[in-house]
Amino acid sequence: MKTILFAVAAAGLFATPALADAAAQITIAKNHAGMAAKATDITMVLKHHHHAVNCLVGPAGAGFDAAAGNPCGAAGTGAIPETTDASAKAKLQATADAAKAGLASTDLAAAQKAAQATADAL
Repeated sequence: MKTILFAVAAAGLFATPALADAAAQITIAKNHAGMAAKATDITMVLKHHHHAVNCLVGPAGAGFDAAAGNPCGAAGTGAIPETTDASAKAKLQATADAAKAGLASTDLAAAQKAAQATADAL
């Protein structure tokens, strides 16, 4: 009986970090999108906004740019790949797709607006 209880408890320990990792990556992405929206220099807007994209898609995802930096590197492999709920995954993917489009902007106000939209979506 002790073995069964230990096995169940151990399974719970191993299942929890994956859920926590996705949630942590979403939080980090939201924070960086917010920093991007408030940045007053286009370079910093795009850098922090790309951090948000990197946290969402993960190193193996479309749009990931290692040169931009990955503040979620220690938290997991991307919020999208680690999210198991189909509806939540679709919402995150739509947010990432919109964010990637916002990275193309060279206008400070437009880039800030795109970053704020990402933060709001998260």
